[in-house]
Amino acid sequence: MLRKLTVLFMCLTLCWTTVACGSSNTTSYQNSNPNISSNPIKQNRNQVTQGQYPVQQATYNDANGEYTLMLLNTPAGTPPMYSTTDLQMASLTEEEIQEGKTNYTEINGNQASLHIKPDFKIEYVHNVTETQTDPQTGRQETIIVRRESNFWTPFAGAIAGQVVGGAISNMLFRPQYYVPPVYQPGGVMTGYGGYGNSYDQAVNRYQERYQAPPAAVKNRQTLRATGVTNSTRSNNTR
Repeated sequence: MLRKLTVLFMCLTLCWTTVACGSSNTTSYQNSNPNISSNPIKQNRNQVTQGQYPVQQATYNDANGEYTLMLLNTPAGTPPMYSTTDLQMASLTEEEIQEGKTNYTEINGNQASLHIKPDFKIEYVHNVTETQTDPQTGRQETIIVRRESNFWTPFAGAIAGQVVGGAISNMLFRPQYYVPPVYQPGGVMTGYGGYGNSYDQAVNRYQERYQAPPAAVKNRQTLRATGVTNSTRSNNTR
């Protein structure tokens, strides 16, 4: 009888140990992989992704060719700022202006078209760069030493039937890509350095005209990510 009880006790002990070990392994696996079934969502920094909105102001930065638009009448709780490097532009027609049409943008994801009056001024942020030697690595790097600011009116003086830069200004009334002219401090910059149905075409026309790439194209290739610091001086020209 004693032998039977001993065997029964050993069997129960073995079963309990097996169950306990199995439970411990399962718990350990779950705790070490808390996000095994999670699905991370990549958020677009522009919360406005579709629609047509009036534009209060626009800024162009030649460090990377990015436009920043301040929109009006965005949905409640949605930031009014929209940033993109993929922006087409077109001039409002005389008929649209007479009908009271104001400056606006048509947004489709990260691509947008900006429709503006000929006298609409885009703030142009110019980054002055220098090539310096990094004292730690001894390598030469291009960095931003200061910023300047001016205004740019792409379609100033453009009216239907007028020849502008060798092209009939009617072309200005449909969205195209435009590259600013060479930056100049002081008075408002007018016109454009290049245009085209694609950004590359606009850049090529700019290079044919000035025998050099646009500032944004050059800066994207040469600027190091740490070139802009809080100590960068700002020289604003109005």
